[in-house]
Amino acid sequence: MVQVSRVSLLACAWAGTMLVCVMFSRQDAVAGSRLFAEAPSQTQQSRSELKLAQNGEAAGGGAAAKGTSIEIMKPKSDPHSGQGVDESLYPTAAQCGGCHKQIYEEWSSSQHAYASISPMFHKFEQKFQSLTQGTVGTFCVRCHQQVGTQIGEAREAPLWKRSQISREGVTCITCHRVKEQYGKVNGERRIEPGKIYEPVYGSGEKSVIKDVLANKDTYSVKTGADGRGNDIHAGMITNDQITKSEFCVSCHQVAVNLGIKLEIVWDQYRDSPARKAGVSCQDCHMGKNPGKPDGYATAPSAIVGGKEVNPGRKHANHRFIGPGYSIAHPGIFPHNTKGQAMSIEDWLLFDWRAGWGSRKFEDKVAAGKIKVDFPKRWADASDREDAREIIDENLKKLDERDKLRREVMENSSKVDGPYIQGTPRTGAELAFSYKIKNVNTGHNLPSGSLGAQPQLWVNVALVDPDGKNIWESGYVDSNGDMADLHSLDVAAGRIDTDQMLVSFQTKFLTTNVKGTDREMYLPVNFDIDPLPQLRPPQIPTTVLNHPPLVRMENHSLAPLGERVAKYSVPGKLIKKPGKYRLAFRMRSRAEPVYFMRFVGATKAMEQSMNERIMNFHDFAVDVDVKG
Repeated sequence: MVQVSRVSLLACAWAGTMLVCVMFSRQDAVAGSRLFAEAPSQTQQSRSELKLAQNGEAAGGGAAAKGTSIEIMKPKSDPHSGQGVDESLYPTAAQCGGCHKQIYEEWSSSQHAYASISPMFHKFEQKFQSLTQGTVGTFCVRCHQQVGTQIGEAREAPLWKRSQISREGVTCITCHRVKEQYGKVNGERRIEPGKIYEPVYGSGEKSVIKDVLANKDTYSVKTGADGRGNDIHAGMITNDQITKSEFCVSCHQVAVNLGIKLEIVWDQYRDSPARKAGVSCQDCHMGKNPGKPDGYATAPSAIVGGKEVNPGRKHANHRFIGPGYSIAHPGIFPHNTKGQAMSIEDWLLFDWRAGWGSRKFEDKVAAGKIKVDFPKRWADASDREDAREIIDENLKKLDERDKLRREVMENSSKVDGPYIQGTPRTGAELAFSYKIKNVNTGHNLPSGSLGAQPQLWVNVALVDPDGKNIWESGYVDSNGDMADLHSLDVAAGRIDTDQMLVSFQTKFLTTNVKGTDREMYLPVNFDIDPLPQLRPPQIPTTVLNHPPLVRMENHSLAPLGERVAKYSVPGKLIKKPGKYRLAFRMRSRAEPVYFMRFVGATKAMEQSMNERIMNFHDFAVDVDVKG
């Protein structure tokens, strides 16, 4: 067996007890029901001891500084609208960014910042609500829109009717106003309300907040509504758990219907070499090198009054780099304080793909070469030009994030090969393989939310001496989906099933009414009564390790795990001697298109999802074929 060395890069165009689990990929989306959110539940007081770090007497007046709990403001009007709540008790990331600009800029394009805005999340969540007649309640939004859920905003409220802090998803206070050390799954955490002047919770590492508070005039800050200067929190309270993996568990270990674990990162990490070595989630996802525990960069804690505060402090990167990406309108995401001057409804009317606001487009409009019936909000060219500046700024941030997405995936995996069997000859089968290894010690590849997503697969192609692609595996159909049994084109007979497909996507296996197994991507129990639910199991699923009649078919690689991807090209396709090109790449996508269609995604969402498919480990080798 011979390993062929890599010689160059090649760019290529490249879904009883009466349990009925239904395959939905060909059905139209059901219109979402409009159900109100349940009132937020109160959690128990923390039993952990939290220490006030370096606050001095300046923090003495704050309720949080005294260690007492601050009660939620009860809405004075509609208990499900969020109206009547004092929103100043929930400071926004934009407010925090006044002093913590670097952290704000990092966070603004992160998946945490995207959690509430994601159109795919809202389509998915609404579909679940519709299928289950609302029995899911606030299960999903309490992680994705935790502040909005806590203050009583309606679960189904659109983004433009939500508060700014709710639209920020997993925002600053989602972590830095949590005092209880939960370590529990399924998103049950509580944010401590308090104005921006109240202390925050953090690691306490090398905190110098007391020095700033002792020199308010020098730094031009104030810890109350009166006076002049920048608003500042009056102290910092240590919560040791914020630096530990246990802090991430609440939203990154989630069990859903039938007792199936959908988010299983904690399960994977708990048994991983990384945990045994003392490596935390933060070490890889907030460190200086995405996906590698290579330590942290240094940066000022803040810039206050134009002065750097504690410039040599360890800096935790708040981009939280992973493979996910945005498909939202780029005027709405990433978060941009300038963009917030326009409403979300206005942004959704702005056709950024058509080039509105760009010099080329506006010159054509001015010259009468193109005519557009602009919405009233965007009738003025100067408004369109201002909006285009924001769009371009945000697209640049998304492009920068794409580079980091690729970096984290390449840092987490390794590909060796191709290993070619025998001597390649015309008319003879060409057999070869690659070794794909998960070099990440913390969790599976891929990890995160399993079942319908994420997707990770291998794309290999053989190009003959004339430059013709004569064979390929990992190709996609007209929608962008892999050619497996969930492909709509495969189902319609328009393309062949990819028999050699190497995919790391996890699927559900369900037992149909007739007793046979079927690969699924969303098992929902439909009983003989008219109310389908995602209801708790009636048997001890924790003992059985999985619910009856449903299980996960896991194709992901365990930490340090390896898989050999084997391929063979039929000899009839290799017709002439000469130099062939064997191209390889791995591909990552957040959601399959067939699933997006099931939940009612728009064509624009599908387009954005496919546009930012990530290709990594892409290379090609020359293969000499003898006559």
